[in-house]
Amino acid sequence: MAALACASNVRRLLLLHSGAGARARSFYAQPYQAKVGVVEFLNGVGKGVETHAGKLEEAVGGDLQRLLETRTLRLKKLGVPCKHRKLILSFAHKYRLGLWKPPAEARKVQ
Repeated sequence: MAALACASNVRRLLLLHSGAGARARSFYAQPYQAKVGVVEFLNGVGKGVETHAGKLEEAVGGDLQRLLETRTLRLKKLGVPCKHRKLILSFAHKYRLGLWKPPAEARKVQ
């Protein structure tokens, strides 16, 4: 009986590591923006942040890298509310680490 239990555990481990189990759990990846600018980045964040796209693009000169390096005090001086500053800085950090990309379609505000 112990040999049968051991054999089933080995079979399960082989399935997990062989890739056969990976096909059973497929996740549909969202298409991402090919070129990401300031406006596309803010539209990807959503939640009302895109309302500040005009003044932020003007302030950073349309350069996404400068937006990613922007600190909270500069955003505050531009008149961005606290909740939106936190969202921009959080998503900028995730984008720099490669953990998040703006989706091809903008999020809907609920």
